[in-house]
Amino acid sequence: MRLYPLFLAILMIVCQAALAQQPIPKLPVLKPEAPQNIDKALAEFTALYEQELGSVATCPQPKLHEFRLCSDKLRNAGNAPFILHHGKPTDNVVVLLHGLSDSPYFMQGIARTLYDKGYNVVVPLLAGNGLKDADADMEDDQLAERWQTQVDDIMALAPQLGSTIFIGGFSTGGALAVEHYLDSPDGIAGILLFSGALALSDNAENMAKIWGVKWVAKLVDGSYETDGPNPFKYPSVAGFAGLELMDIIDEIRADFEAGKRISVPIFAAHSQADATTPIEGIRNLLEHADGANTFFVIDESYQLCHADVPVNTKMKVDMHFDTSQVNEFEQCAVPKANPLYRQMTMMLQTFMDMHATPPTKQAFN
Repeated sequence: MRLYPLFLAILMIVCQAALAQQPIPKLPVLKPEAPQNIDKALAEFTALYEQELGSVATCPQPKLHEFRLCSDKLRNAGNAPFILHHGKPTDNVVVLLHGLSDSPYFMQGIARTLYDKGYNVVVPLLAGNGLKDADADMEDDQLAERWQTQVDDIMALAPQLGSTIFIGGFSTGGALAVEHYLDSPDGIAGILLFSGALALSDNAENMAKIWGVKWVAKLVDGSYETDGPNPFKYPSVAGFAGLELMDIIDEIRADFEAGKRISVPIFAAHSQADATTPIEGIRNLLEHADGANTFFVIDESYQLCHADVPVNTKMKVDMHFDTSQVNEFEQCAVPKANPLYRQMTMMLQTFMDMHATPPTKQAFN
């Protein structure tokens, strides 16, 4: 028994010697990942509107995960540009452009649908829109170029918000989305169009062909009025600005005639009763597109007006439209909600499930 402590001591010495001959394994050094955030994108978004509007600040009473920029030059906060975000870059980001004479307000329903699917969504304010005083902007000979530059700038910051980028819009915003893709297709995964302005009425298109018509349009527009029955939309479209839109449509047509095609999938929602931007413009667009497209056609029997396609019931109520300032019996004078809005957004979600990153398995079942 006395040998037992001695035996243990010898055993410990042997073990220590054996361990001393073995290299001590190195544990991996865990480096903390650089936190992913969207602060730089929000700062660049702010800088763009400081350049456009002067002093800007986040709007009062901000909603959770909404970054909205207000300015004294805007009619109200509903006209302000905004980003719906998840606090970090997401797999997908969507840029939605509003139409001529209206504002980001008209994109907020669709933006919220896409945000709820986990995407970051950017809704810019296009030059000349949403302002208390828009007379100078609506006569600017560089107005279309300013829109195009704004879209380029927004698309340049979009990769900081998501890896897969979709672009789209309502009316003029749709035309700008298509024009941007045809000019800079790299990095764009799909196009989303709502009453896309790929054609105008026959009268508008014929008028645009008259020499000197832009000069005449400025005279007819006079002092452009921005205040009207809808707090988020001008009471009329400036004739000169409409001709600037026609220039963009002509650029798109020239690109198609030159052989350019759209290779990414397109989602398009359009009313057959649309007299402002006839549905033939979208049909012609799809003839130059090779992707897996979804065309949501709202039958003529609904008599749904051009501006009402992206409007849901809540948006219509929140407009507080002053019907006393218009003739209620005049077609399209009073906004109404799209009666197929729910079906339209369900089709949009299915489209995104198929083409966003990563694709949803159920979309292929």
